[in-house]
Amino acid sequence: MLTLLVLLLLLQPGPPDPERPIELVAFGSCARQDREQPIWDAIGAHEPELFLFIGDNVYADLRRLPESAAEIQVAYDALAARPEWQRFHEHVPVLATWDDHDYGKNDAGVEWELKRASQSLFLDFFGVPADSPRRARAGVYSAHVFGPPGKRLQVLMLDTRFHRSPLVRRPEWKDGDPVGPYGFDEDTSRALLGEEQWAWLEEELRVPADLRILGSSIQLVASEHGWEGWAGFPHERRRLLELIDETDANGVVVVSGDRHLVELSCDRGPETPYPIWDFTSSGLNENESAVDEPNRHRVGPVMRRTNFGLIRVDWERGILTLEARGDEDQVLLSQLVWLATLRER
Repeated sequence: MLTLLVLLLLLQPGPPDPERPIELVAFGSCARQDREQPIWDAIGAHEPELFLFIGDNVYADLRRLPESAAEIQVAYDALAARPEWQRFHEHVPVLATWDDHDYGKNDAGVEWELKRASQSLFLDFFGVPADSPRRARAGVYSAHVFGPPGKRLQVLMLDTRFHRSPLVRRPEWKDGDPVGPYGFDEDTSRALLGEEQWAWLEEELRVPADLRILGSSIQLVASEHGWEGWAGFPHERRRLLELIDETDANGVVVVSGDRHLVELSCDRGPETPYPIWDFTSSGLNENESAVDEPNRHRVGPVMRRTNFGLIRVDWERGILTLEARGDEDQVLLSQLVWLATLRER
């Protein structure tokens, strides 16, 4: 008898036609498998050509820290059993990376002892072929290109877990502080992506593309909140911005998750080659609550509630629409970005 996971893999749609321009990409993160997930129907109603799962796709450590691969598998089985996910997955191609909870342990990095077993389960769940280069990598990062020259989209899904050094905690932090528990450490021996992934990323950023969606499970631009983010590794954050500049990689837009909120940030500072937008959509079945944290780069509102992100691409006019929607498909925020502004100053 076919297992539910095998059946889902047989029913999943093939990848989009690589020569056809992509005009609508949906994304989201943080989908607790113990809660209802009606939002999949709302996302599917837009008929996106791609969905990017940005991490915390399941919560393997929901009840307790998993002690085996079998315990992580239980979380994936729970998502696979959800009829909303089944309907969505039958019609929309999904590209994914992971964050800490599907990796297996809250805020974990290189030290997580089940990371290789977790990687195998992740690749199995998302139908990555047995002969894919991703099966031999240390980490789940991947690159994908769609569309003809002039309308070419590159999707880069980073892995911010497998090689990431332990976080540095602020000793003075207490529960309830408006700024989170993690510090900003300039120790250049601390890694976020790992050298193998950095070399891969440099090569991919040199691939010709007109728009690049960079999937990072953690925020790149927001830098003051003291929770997980690229800001905790300032030298790695600078390295990424410098690499975008050095490779002449125009058109980069970051999508991120992790934070259980929706917000849009833009860094126009002197370290950036051009304005770097970071669109955070998290989570897909989030409980609503207030948000009170600093972010000098924030553009528009910030809120904690169920949400998903849409990126609409008008290739003829050269306009992106970054749009967050709620569980009833209501618009939560919207921002127009001209593709021409995403080029070196």
